[in-house]
Amino acid sequence: MAVQDELKALLKPAIESLGFEFVGLEYLSNPKNRLIRIYIDREPDGVTVDHCAEVSREVSALLDVEDPVSGQYSLEVSSPGVERPLFEPEQFAAFAGEQAVLQLFAPIGGRRKLVGTLKGADADRVEIDVDGQIHEVPLDAIRRANLKPDWDALMAGERTPGAAD
Repeated sequence: MAVQDELKALLKPAIESLGFEFVGLEYLSNPKNRLIRIYIDREPDGVTVDHCAEVSREVSALLDVEDPVSGQYSLEVSSPGVERPLFEPEQFAAFAGEQAVLQLFAPIGGRRKLVGTLKGADADRVEIDVDGQIHEVPLDAIRRANLKPDWDALMAGERTPGAAD
């Protein structure tokens, strides 16, 4: 089992038992600067710095006991923010209709970065409309995915972050 999968299996239940949504995690394994970044959320009002600190303390204690990552690492706990990262098929499906950025491990159709409207997802792939062309992208081809907010509409108070039209 990959370290990222092991961390998810260990941390997701613990975070959810605290009353938070486990949005996902990133594990960057640079030997000189390992990083575990965890994204949490809580409906209806989101998360505060105090919530992040609470989860960080609990996760840190759990990681100290279970020791899934050898050596030193940094731990970050964050809200997903308006450029919400997407990890699971259910998240891609929930944000259908929203603009997103998919960064790929290898080019698809000559592109390593797809910017467009999410159309849906199933267990194996994500559909995204890029300039009127639908791309079916295997989930395992996606290095990183985030929502792409309409900053002008957000600044004008016309939209709520993450709200589909």
